Amino acid sequence: MNWLPEQASDFAGRVDTVIWFVTIISLISFILITIGLVYFAIKYRRRSENDETPYITGNLFLEMLWTVIPSILVMVIFVYGFVVYRDMRTPPQDALEVNVTGKQWLWQFQYQNGKSTINELYVQQDKPVKVVMRSDDVIHSFFVPAFRVKQDLIGGMYTYLWFTPTKVGIFDLYCAEYCGTGHSAMLGKVIVMSPEAYDRWEKGEEEEEGKAVAGLPPDQLGEKLYKERGCNACHSIDGSTLVGPTWKGLFGHEVSLTDGSTVTADENYIRQSILEPQAKMVKGFGPVMPAFKGILSDDDVAAIIAYIKTLK
Repeated sequence: MNWLPEQASDFAGRVDTVIWFVTIISLISFILITIGLVYFAIKYRRRSENDETPYITGNLFLEMLWTVIPSILVMVIFVYGFVVYRDMRTPPQDALEVNVTGKQWLWQFQYQNGKSTINELYVQQDKPVKVVMRSDDVIHSFFVPAFRVKQDLIGGMYTYLWFTPTKVGIFDLYCAEYCGTGHSAMLGKVIVMSPEAYDRWEKGEEEEEGKAVAGLPPDQLGEKLYKERGCNACHSIDGSTLVGPTWKGLFGHEVSLTDGSTVTADENYIRQSILEPQAKMVKGFGPVMPAFKGILSDDDVAAIIAYIKTLK
């Protein structure tokens, strides 16, 4: 049985080797120490009130043994761990660079070809990828278990990590640093594509997400996007107040803005709020929502609006 997540990067096997090496050494040491402890507790227990504690001056051979062997093991762990760590911090010159922004509570990816995605990182199989990361607010942590990579994102500075994905597939991306009430919803996917599929995606020849789910009604597609694009981290659908206003009962109702005016939440208002969220700020809420202009297609926006209409 494999107790660890799937190995999907060139680092995964090496990181697992370090973990298993340390775990096995710790387990063997625990067993030997426990056996020795029980044995000596029984053998040298006090059997009567007249027993005297023997005077023991020590054993040089044993003292050398339990000093030298652990020291060697610790040095082996250090050297191998350092080699793996050094390699993980030294990206190759030809690595594909992707800019990552973490914010409450979603991941935004900016590619060298000008594309942007939310909560979905597209990479090529067997192609080194360097992600340069920053946070727009609190500390976040970029963690892909299948790749065995994790790095904190800190406001005011850039951090980075790199990896080479070895398997085609979809792998979970988590925020591993508690970042507020929507932390558990700050989920993403790393989509590893074959070289041919990635080339089509990079050139814009791939199918739109709406076409990929042909036959799905607009409101159901909108519900799917609500969950996949991180909308659920800030906007509730049950009337509760999160970082952003609730979507329940939103469509067709009057909305009070920060400038004292009101506006009807119709299709045009909702569309503008998605693409340019700072244009008309709702009273009582801060300017924390990222702009989805250039990230969501017109079909995506229409689907989200259709979903909002169903939330009476």
